[in-house]
Amino acid sequence: MQDPITSAGAIRHRTGTRYLARGLATLLACTALTGPAFAQEEPQASAEPDQTIVVTGSLGALPIDDVGSIFGFDKTLVETPRSASTVSREQIERFGITEIYDLVSQSPGVFTNSFFGVGGALDIRGTPGEVYFRGVRRLDNSGNYPTPIAASDRIDIVRGPASPIYGPSKTGGYMNFIPLSARAAGGKYLGTVEGEFSYTTGSWARNVLSAQVRGPGKIGGQEFGFSLYGQVEDSGSYYRNMDTSQTVLQAAFDADIASNLRVEFGGMYHKYNGQQNGGWNRLTQDLVDNGNYVTGAAKPLDTSGDGQISHEEAAAANGGFGLNPFGSAFCSTPPFSNPFNSGLNAGCLATTYSDMGLTGVGTTKLSRKNTLTAEDDKLDNIARTGYLDLIFDGGNDLEIKNQLFYDGYAHDSENQYGFSQFHNSYVIEDRIVVSKKFKNEAGTFSFQISPSIRYTNFEHADDFNYEYFNRVDLSVGYNALSDRLLSTECNCNYTSANVGHYTDYGLAGLADFDFDFGLDVTLGARYDHIEVTTADIAAILEDPSGAGSAKTSKGGWSWSASANYELPFGIIPYVTISRQSTVVAGQGAEITTADALSGAFISASKLYEGGVKGSFLDSRLYAALSVYKQTRVDRNSQAIVTNQAVETKGIEAEIRWSVDRHFLISANYTKTKVENLTAIGDGVLFSFFGAEDLKGINPALFWGGQPIGLVPIPDGNASRRAGIPEDLYSATATYSFDNGLALAGSISRVPAVFSGQSQVVKLPAYTLVDLSASFKTGPWLFRAVVKNATNASYFRANFTELFGATIALPERPRNWQASVVYKF
Repeated sequence: MQDPITSAGAIRHRTGTRYLARGLATLLACTALTGPAFAQEEPQASAEPDQTIVVTGSLGALPIDDVGSIFGFDKTLVETPRSASTVSREQIERFGITEIYDLVSQSPGVFTNSFFGVGGALDIRGTPGEVYFRGVRRLDNSGNYPTPIAASDRIDIVRGPASPIYGPSKTGGYMNFIPLSARAAGGKYLGTVEGEFSYTTGSWARNVLSAQVRGPGKIGGQEFGFSLYGQVEDSGSYYRNMDTSQTVLQAAFDADIASNLRVEFGGMYHKYNGQQNGGWNRLTQDLVDNGNYVTGAAKPLDTSGDGQISHEEAAAANGGFGLNPFGSAFCSTPPFSNPFNSGLNAGCLATTYSDMGLTGVGTTKLSRKNTLTAEDDKLDNIARTGYLDLIFDGGNDLEIKNQLFYDGYAHDSENQYGFSQFHNSYVIEDRIVVSKKFKNEAGTFSFQISPSIRYTNFEHADDFNYEYFNRVDLSVGYNALSDRLLSTECNCNYTSANVGHYTDYGLAGLADFDFDFGLDVTLGARYDHIEVTTADIAAILEDPSGAGSAKTSKGGWSWSASANYELPFGIIPYVTISRQSTVVAGQGAEITTADALSGAFISASKLYEGGVKGSFLDSRLYAALSVYKQTRVDRNSQAIVTNQAVETKGIEAEIRWSVDRHFLISANYTKTKVENLTAIGDGVLFSFFGAEDLKGINPALFWGGQPIGLVPIPDGNASRRAGIPEDLYSATATYSFDNGLALAGSISRVPAVFSGQSQVVKLPAYTLVDLSASFKTGPWLFRAVVKNATNASYFRANFTELFGATIALPERPRNWQASVVYKF
């Protein structure tokens, strides 16, 4: 087996000047190669007139363009009977959006808990969402790497499971990233080469250089369009022992091979080097409210004297009982008779688990910069994405499209408190979509049929049996008392390790009946047959006794039925009912042997949604309101990290108004109630116990280890997913002056939430305000952004189902960034 550290590209490049120069040289080399091929004449215009509606000053925020990323039909968001929003490139630039957390103010239905500080995917409708690239689902990215924003031409946020045409999907929803295009609006090639260079600096040594160029080209007699984008970053961080080095390279090419055949191909390369951030440990309500931190050193366990605590040394603690008492554990007769926090008492902890105690206990005010990040922590990820589309125009509204897609990552993560993992996984999907449209006096009727095959190959391992957040005193830092020898450092003692592959053979059909009298009905169905081969990698497991393998298959149906009706004055009510299959895979796209044998690798969700939309004032005002309920069908099919079995009920409201060519405003409201169905059905949920779970016991008796057990879930309220606000309000506004100056701002109001499933620590409510100003003169654009402008002190809950009572992430204070952009 290939060494996981080497395979994930572990060596971080830390020399800022060399790093930026190398990335810029790569991009300029690509530009130089295409330079001789630039067309010298204007390409021929499309034979069809451009029907695009333009609302001056809207920043592309109004839903007046066709969006094919929801049902697969080219309809505007107003015409589409689902709750969805778009965020344009102009919005991304004007509001200074640099990470997925910034999207919360731009769309209802989204709010993201911290997955150890890594913004991989949004929580949509209260559960982890998915990421699509040009309408095809990427590998899961709950926290493998931050999803890059800047390379996008548009981001579609679709709430609820995907259409059957796109294959199995999660319950909550997805973000669909539309990369920068090689064509102009209306599908034509650009007339001339255009592009930009930009440099961004800011708080904590932010250092980002990017460039893009796109335009027409010609090789021999073959015309084509191209788009190249590159970004390199070498930045520091507010938090100690953290930095970011990354390279993003993206390319897109379009060419008309014949009058009725065109090709679109391209891809993205993303190399990321950073760290995860678990936030504050030794969590108490007093720490959250007042910053009072309990200090103290853990007792020594490093008997070998090598400066790290090995798996064997941790297991040998407390006379072989280890550092993870499960409920009453050996504090009762018979053992394990009480799996709840009530089974633990101070006397037993002081005697049976004496190695868990702290020495030199005191208190201090803890800096928000001091979090669970060690000097040697790392999160290294290389993601590669590619696509090749062939589109055949058969005439008479017949189109045949073949989409070939690849996405893969090599990942290596190490956290010195005791967690490490690696993935080497990829997916290849080929999808054929045959589309036919008929028009007659009754209306327009569109049909699609789509066979597809999706192959996923995975290699994945986790090391989490000896995960001790609280051994490190954050006011001191890591040392031999708290630094764990990780499985990725010795290639041994993994908790779980899997290798295998699975193939999804799918067939889908969609029909859209758009009647001239105002009724539009959309119907769809799909069947997926999934074959799985998986095996445990016994050679690197800590406990190989239960290692096994499985080869199995299972199928699942998906279907949807939607209808909307256009009433007078532009009001369109709609309703959708659907059932959508989902593949329950882990953080590295793996399917475990146990899930394969039990059939728990595939489940489904049901959606009931109704709402009303409208476009008014000559398309300058858009409003939408939706009410929904969506439920996972099988509560036993659950991956707690990536794909939870939940039921969500909620309301989503959105308004976008381009008041005039200067002034654009938006407002969003979200009401979310999300319950974990597995927890309700079982009546319990496994969790790490924190100080507030063990009231009356001095936490200094157990913070050298980690008590674990079951949290009672007596009702739906106790099962509600922590960290997700029930009521969320947000708004944005921007005003552009005639002299080139533009101002923008966003505001989000987040109520208090519990940090974990046991509901013992409450994170305070906060209001987050971001402001920006830009000035354009000639080819130059200058922009400044202030994030958290009011310097609010706030927290983000962290992996609430397991660790919410033990850790929480203190978010960054007021910070700024400034950019200079040259456009040509």
